[in-house]
Amino acid sequence: MSRYTITVTRQGRSDPDAVIGYDPPLRTYFLQAFPHEETDEPALWLGTRDRAFETLEDLRHAAISHGYDFLPLSPEMAAKLVDDKAAASGRPERDGILGQLLKHLNQSK
Repeated sequence: MSRYTITVTRQGRSDPDAVIGYDPPLRTYFLQAFPHEETDEPALWLGTRDRAFETLEDLRHAAISHGYDFLPLSPEMAAKLVDDKAAASGRPERDGILGQLLKHLNQSK
């Protein structure tokens, strides 16, 4: 399972210690943010079921639909997440349209 720290926002508040990653057994991207006021669980926890979010865009849309958002991922962070998913699935890294875009962005530097 991969885990990277990002910033998630909600109604003018931010959680700079939120976590985004890829969960190979569930085959999904996940997002955890904001400590819950009464439990040890995160207030926002997306990606807890099989294939819930197969793309980072799907994950972001779900966060937004719950009233949260996360700051745009750097090309490097997005590439790491795509690579994590590819490595877990046994496919060549960064395949498909998103992979081509990330490859182009990295070559532009």
